[in-house]
Amino acid sequence: MLDPDDETDVGGRPVRSRPVDLDAFFRPSSVAVIGASDTPGRPNTGITRQLAAWAERVGARMYPVNPGRTEVDGRPCYPDLASVPVAGGEPVDLAVILLADPEPVVPQLIEAKVKFAVAFASGFAETGAEGAEAQRRLARLIAEAPTGLRLLGPNTNLNAFERFREDLTGPAIALITQSGHQGRPLFSLQSLGIRLSHWAPTGNEADLEVADFVRWFADQPEVGAIAAYIEGLKDGRAFLLAADHAARRGVPVVAVKVGRTREGARMAASHTGKLTGADDVVDAAFRQFGVIRVDGLDELQDTAALLARARPPQADGVAVYSISGGTGAHLADLASMAGLTMPRLSEQKQDELHQWIPEYLSVANPIDNGGHPVGDWRGRRILDAILADPSVGVLICPITGPFPPMSDKLAQDLVEVAETTDKLVCVVWGSPDGTEDAYRQTLLGSSRVATFRTFGNCVRAVAAYLEHHRFVAGYRSPFEHAPRTPCAGKVKAQRVLRPGQQLSEVAAKQLLRSYGLRVPREQLVTSAAGAVRAAGVVGYPVVLKGSAPEVAHKTELGLVHVGLTSASQVREAFRELTDNARAAGIPRLEGVLVCQMVEAGVEMVIGVTQDPSFGPTVTVGMGGVLVEVLADTAVMVPPFDCLDVRAALDRLRCRPLLDGVRGGPPMDLDALVEAVLRVQRMAVELDGELAELDINPLMVLERGKGVVALDALAVCR
Repeated sequence: MLDPDDETDVGGRPVRSRPVDLDAFFRPSSVAVIGASDTPGRPNTGITRQLAAWAERVGARMYPVNPGRTEVDGRPCYPDLASVPVAGGEPVDLAVILLADPEPVVPQLIEAKVKFAVAFASGFAETGAEGAEAQRRLARLIAEAPTGLRLLGPNTNLNAFERFREDLTGPAIALITQSGHQGRPLFSLQSLGIRLSHWAPTGNEADLEVADFVRWFADQPEVGAIAAYIEGLKDGRAFLLAADHAARRGVPVVAVKVGRTREGARMAASHTGKLTGADDVVDAAFRQFGVIRVDGLDELQDTAALLARARPPQADGVAVYSISGGTGAHLADLASMAGLTMPRLSEQKQDELHQWIPEYLSVANPIDNGGHPVGDWRGRRILDAILADPSVGVLICPITGPFPPMSDKLAQDLVEVAETTDKLVCVVWGSPDGTEDAYRQTLLGSSRVATFRTFGNCVRAVAAYLEHHRFVAGYRSPFEHAPRTPCAGKVKAQRVLRPGQQLSEVAAKQLLRSYGLRVPREQLVTSAAGAVRAAGVVGYPVVLKGSAPEVAHKTELGLVHVGLTSASQVREAFRELTDNARAAGIPRLEGVLVCQMVEAGVEMVIGVTQDPSFGPTVTVGMGGVLVEVLADTAVMVPPFDCLDVRAALDRLRCRPLLDGVRGGPPMDLDALVEAVLRVQRMAVELDGELAELDINPLMVLERGKGVVALDALAVCR
């Protein structure tokens, strides 16, 4: 939830999130249940009793409210909120609405100064246009409440009021879901000894949203990680601000975000009434702000559990230790594919390990012990020696199946050695049964060993763990330096913009010049004679291009001629361009651009588009006429800095071209980064006015010579 009175950037977007104190929601002093019932067989009866039990556990007084009853399950029942005799005259902390239509109750909540309300009712934005309008009315009532009333729902459930195990210790997982059923596997982690502290089922998010809970959970001392199942983001900026807050606090956020495919996006919209943004934009936003995206609920469980409980790494190196060379090789392959570093152990360390492991077995990493050493005193010595190596920060021991009594001894040694070190000890217990004592009692009974059931989930969780700590160690909030005042170029740019229109190339390049982006020397002419004169001024060789607001792909229409070296060539090209324009159905060219022929370099593209959730986004990638075919681009969501730009460029397949290939010189990478940052400034400052921008190609010249925007297309909102 964003604070409209707080600071904003040059585009009018907030740079700080308003914290919502959810303590009175999760641990209220008083709870009113509106529509309470004790009639056998009624759904409201079961809900009323679950809420009564929850209120007792958290130490809250519960007040049934129902005008048709004087008593519910032996408790006095009140006709309305105004009649509730709250102790000390304080307002009710939490009101739970069990009515089919919560809207008529909201004025009563406001009048009674209730702090939080929950609306379970469905039939809102998830059902179509009529329901969406009902949800908008509900949201307006809450937003305009002078008392600061906050609402969870509608279309939510009882997950927030579950019975959490109180006998578990250590850092906990806080859970956020937009579909209650999808959170059930994580809630069940408690049966494996993993602590959960909170569950926020956000439903349709007419008011409270995922971002509110991410921000508040990040401030709770017992929360070691936040796990989320997200179908759509109500407000992308609010989510980024919440993720930024979690990153500053060092609290990992792990999320499943559906909508990667058209089918998933359609189901998400019908389920929660949200629009899912373009998936590459979601990926970019998550990456920039340290949100760890996983695909499955099993990955969500394993990754969140590891990040919640593991101590910071002492080294990035991963050692794989197994009783089988084949098992070690298999896991080593997966680890390398996941980007993990597997350092080769020193000759001295290998000699040490060979005191207990036969000489013919490889112990360079992965470490193969052959099996027998794990069954006696040697097993513990080997583990101690591996973990003593300064290059090793993580030990992974895959046990593909039980082989008692040796596997029992190995499990016990792993648990005991984990208690002696701050380094991460992971075990993959591959038995499909999972009822063995070595697994259920020994491994799961330890809070210091991270236990997995599959190789893949283990290596991906370890990769996320190491990446999270690298990320937070170097994190600098981009909101701290987001520009608050517009630059001088904004006024010049606004003179060029034409609402609802596509600009001509000439106008689009004026837009670029307003923000300090370099374009070629060029002149717009309307006659062949004028083209010849302009070519003399610009300097041969030249390029001629037809220019008109409605023209997007000039090359395909025959409206570009390159490498012209004489007046006769210029005259002939001018005539051909005008003929081709008429043939293409372009009634009138604005003119013909006579452009400087820029030296060869690497053709890149920089673009701006609008995302429905995150607002303006910036894309950079391989440019030229094959930009759509190559599809080698990276997306960034403002605000971002030069390090984010360089990281985005490093993800491109074409990145080696910028370093120079086949003996060629390196390109001006610094100038390219600066150009992307200038486009970001333009996108943010002109948000609301500029719908699309496409600089293609942006020619990146050799180092020290800069970049030149050879062509540009701009569409105004």
